[in-house]
Amino acid sequence: MTATLNPATPHTHSPDRDEPAAAGRARHRPLVWLMLAGTAVLYLWNLTSSGWANSYYAAATQAATQSWQAWLFGSLDAGNAITVDKPPASLWLSGLSGRIFGFSSWSVLAPQALAGVAAVGVLYLAVKRVAGPGAGLLAGTALALTPVAALMFRYNLPDALLTLLLVAGGYAVTRALERASWRWLALAGVFVGFAFLTKMLQAFLVLPGFALAYLVAAPATLGRRFAHLGAAAVSTVVSAGWYVALVDLWPASSRPYIAGSTNDSLLELALGYNGLGRIFGEDGNPGGGGGRGTAFGGATGLGRMFGAAFGGEVSWLLPAALVALGAGLWFTRYAPRTDRTRAALLLWGGWTAVTALVFSLMSGIVHPYYAVALAPAVVALAAIGAVQLWRGRTHRPAAVTLAAMVAVTAVWSFILLDRTPGWLPWLRWVLLAGGVVVATVLAVGTRPGRWLAVAAVVVALTGSGAYTVATAAQGHTGSIPMSGPAAEQRDGRMMDGPDSAGEELGVLLADTDTTWAAATVGATAAADLSLASGRPVIAIGGWDGGDPAPTLAEFQQYVEEGRIAYLVTTGDASGPAGANEIGQWVADNFTSTTVGGRTVYDLRS
Repeated sequence: MTATLNPATPHTHSPDRDEPAAAGRARHRPLVWLMLAGTAVLYLWNLTSSGWANSYYAAATQAATQSWQAWLFGSLDAGNAITVDKPPASLWLSGLSGRIFGFSSWSVLAPQALAGVAAVGVLYLAVKRVAGPGAGLLAGTALALTPVAALMFRYNLPDALLTLLLVAGGYAVTRALERASWRWLALAGVFVGFAFLTKMLQAFLVLPGFALAYLVAAPATLGRRFAHLGAAAVSTVVSAGWYVALVDLWPASSRPYIAGSTNDSLLELALGYNGLGRIFGEDGNPGGGGGRGTAFGGATGLGRMFGAAFGGEVSWLLPAALVALGAGLWFTRYAPRTDRTRAALLLWGGWTAVTALVFSLMSGIVHPYYAVALAPAVVALAAIGAVQLWRGRTHRPAAVTLAAMVAVTAVWSFILLDRTPGWLPWLRWVLLAGGVVVATVLAVGTRPGRWLAVAAVVVALTGSGAYTVATAAQGHTGSIPMSGPAAEQRDGRMMDGPDSAGEELGVLLADTDTTWAAATVGATAAADLSLASGRPVIAIGGWDGGDPAPTLAEFQQYVEEGRIAYLVTTGDASGPAGANEIGQWVADNFTSTTVGGRTVYDLRS
């Protein structure tokens, strides 16, 4: 960008051209370690305050520590009756952590926190290669201080590993763009492939940006660029497809049922419930455009990323990032095809545009915490744009654009903070006033000093940083965690936790030696029982009881073989586990008792 603002500047110079390379590295290295150490403290401090956090994935981690087959397939129970409704890559990490350090809240959550520190570091490296260490530090710090990042990197959902792998893919594409390296591009495909094994088709939302940047800017002939993209596509398919093939080729009778699928197929799960169903509201995804409240994204539309659901999670720097993208593409319009700044804008801008549009317009299940996968691209755009414009600040249009970035960030921070008016009410006014002052000086000044750059960064990051600290300072549990101050929690928390099963029932199930201590309808109920007792529990019907597993015949065989000790109801104490044929068969053939306020059928009698 600065090359266009100052035509005398060669395009081939390093981003560190204003200072000797060795001196620049020495000066910034302590700041990099400070950034990483600060991120580690933020994400690891008091990590166990969330307990098991999401009991569904915690129970799957517990199963992975008890059975290697459960670890391989991502089973919800160590008896391998049914999996979770996502691929198991994130559980491979937490399962190994639990085996090495013992199963506990810390060993469940620590892998996500460490993935967050790694994501910050890798993003720094990616942005640094294009815009210098200052931009890298700004991007890494901004990611660490994004509320949804602090939420997800302290929580046991697949999104933490997904984000790290996507950032690693962005770094690999950045390296590939430097010398048209098919090896680096293929490595990017490997990262995206393993991201697919973390959260399926969501991983592919970055591919248009990756492909566009390489096709436009790689220093090679058009034919070579297409050939390299083909090699990257193959690496993506192979790195994701090996596991899909493994699951489909494995005899279904000796592995768990693939939860969320209609035909026990991982590929069908990827394309159906976790794929097009999320987009169009089909295949088990309720439609209606998020009409069930902020926990489900709010109403669909182009404004969703700025609305009550997603706004406080990720949009603090989104307006500035959009300004940076538009201005950057304009300022580099006459730059050579291989211009690295424009290539970076296409890479991170494509990531931002596609991900934001899909999240905004999808009609199926969408939760605000999904936005953590958008955060790296947003902060990368903002950081690259801000630093490049700062370097060209003696050029009037650059100074005015940078002033606009600061002003729009201050105003938007004011609006977001005003949505929680009872929390630090003075902060929004301070940021608004500071933003006006900084933007004014930038717009009218001749050559602002570095003190103004520091002030601009403080204005830009204080609002999101305060929200982030508030997020990290409290424990989170449930299926749909949300960031922000504790005093202003929004709807749709869907709270659950390991204590809900009751101590008395946990003791009863712990005193069993069958393959499964119990069975119950629904995955959350089964997870709670498993965590309370330390024993495997079958989740009849998967997540919401709708999966065809186990069948009545299979359940009857398990009972006949003495592999299940109890059936526990999920409703009141008056009836069996829902109006399903398994519950009815149990009620017709076994006697019940009440334990911990729940109706329990002894299947061994």
